[in-house]
Amino acid sequence: MAIPRQLPNAITVVRILMAPIFLWMLLADGGTDGPLRWWAAVIFIVAIATDGIDGYLARKYEIVTDLGKLLDPIADKVLTGFAFIGLSILGELPWWITIVVLAREIGITVYRFIVVSDHVLAAAWMGKLKTVAQAVALSLALLPLSTLVGEWVFWVNGITMAIAVILTVASGIDYVVTEVRAARARRVSTAQEDGR
Repeated sequence: MAIPRQLPNAITVVRILMAPIFLWMLLADGGTDGPLRWWAAVIFIVAIATDGIDGYLARKYEIVTDLGKLLDPIADKVLTGFAFIGLSILGELPWWITIVVLAREIGITVYRFIVVSDHVLAAAWMGKLKTVAQAVALSLALLPLSTLVGEWVFWVNGITMAIAVILTVASGIDYVVTEVRAARARRVSTAQEDGR
């Protein structure tokens, strides 16, 4: 069965558009753990979970595009970035964590746009692992599970968030190292071709 060529990118755009709705609901709840908080968490989880769907469709039907490679990680960053900011505004997450994460995410995104005319910087395996860790940590932080299971869940939240932050920093370093090596290899290749 053929699917529209732009369907994966359309799914990605919808994921981006869900981010402000989720953030509004989270902040409108104001930390009271009411229905809006639950809905905000559900919207975030659905939006972040559909990350695999657009990529799967693009690969399965061989309609991977450079635009998709660029938009997909941006959708993840918008969703997770809004979640980090929202939790910090509510005083549930230290601002330094949000600042460290956003610095890494914005830095990599800006770099993607800088090099887009030369090559597309697709998500690496560590970056994907980081996204999964952030998705799990943020989902646990957003769901007001303590109202159901007790305050011990805060320990679980803390551990998953620590893992997510460590992977965020590590994957940022991995991107930088990989790009430096690739640039060096391109220079050597160009020099060899010029020497022929």
